Amino acid sequence: MSSNENSEENLPSAQGEGEHGSVERADNPFADPGLPAHRPRVQDIDERAARRSERVVAFLFTLSMIATIAFIASYVAFPVDKIVYIFPFGHVSALNFSLGLTLGVALFCIGAGAVHWARTLMSDVETPAERHPIEADAETKAQVLADFKQGAEESGFGRRKLIRNTMFGAMAMVPLAGVMLLRDLGPLPEKKLRTTLWAKGKVLINMNTNEPLRPEDVAVGSLTFAMPEGLEESDEDFQTQIAKAALMIVRIQPEDIKDKQEREWAHEGIVAYSKICTHVGCPISLYEQQTHHVLCPCHQSTFDLSDGARVIFGPAGHALPQLRIGVNGEGNLEALGDFAEPVGPAFWERG
Repeated sequence: MSSNENSEENLPSAQGEGEHGSVERADNPFADPGLPAHRPRVQDIDERAARRSERVVAFLFTLSMIATIAFIASYVAFPVDKIVYIFPFGHVSALNFSLGLTLGVALFCIGAGAVHWARTLMSDVETPAERHPIEADAETKAQVLADFKQGAEESGFGRRKLIRNTMFGAMAMVPLAGVMLLRDLGPLPEKKLRTTLWAKGKVLINMNTNEPLRPEDVAVGSLTFAMPEGLEESDEDFQTQIAKAALMIVRIQPEDIKDKQEREWAHEGIVAYSKICTHVGCPISLYEQQTHHVLCPCHQSTFDLSDGARVIFGPAGHALPQLRIGVNGEGNLEALGDFAEPVGPAFWERG
């Protein structure tokens, strides 16, 4: 039987038509049930229970502060490469695990403390409000301010100083965790940029022959590159160390040296200067024999090696540092100390 053959009395429109042709129901499934009767909490009628809740909230906020301190301590205490076994996670980074755990506890305790405060101590009376235009009239604004003041009083924010002070402490300390993360912008230079491998007694090694340099090996007008004794190309930190310790060795007629200190720090006209340009740290490799000028190939900064390696052209900000040298008992050129100033370009904590 098709649906078209259904009798009209079985159609919904034929069942209980009212006066206006609409279906009338004895009950309305969408009727407003209204608000249930307000039931006071135990904290509302028992001040001792309220005090217990206050202590719980304060404990959570205090625990958050302790976790933030533990976050900072973990950041300082654990090296990046330390691996530990933690069940059931297995082998994990001690730093990452401690940072995640302590920061998670700090944030969780603030949230849990705020929720527990709201659920047990703040007013829980539901106040219905009819929908209204977006822009409130003066009477509504006044009512909102009054409700806010009433809510602030009922929350106990001003009266319960223990909760208020511990909450302020927890919220003030949590951002310190983010500040500590700024430490990962890069390693602190400490004194690494101020010192090199050169020290008193370090022999100058010819970088081409890998043999100790002797005064007779350096001819007038020649340019030789040297590195400290004990530094090997196979060393893990070779590039880092040579970037600070690379030397230019030039022999100049003593009467052609204009700077008094340069003459005193030289040996029979052999002067040793840093090979690292003071502009952006490029290696200097171009030497002009007649003028005793050296040129940086990157930005054409030019230094006069006969006059304290002062800048005579280009963007470099200061002269090349000179290394004081002499001759040891074996007749080899040796350093008489480290550079008197940091090599390379200036940096923010150089002073």
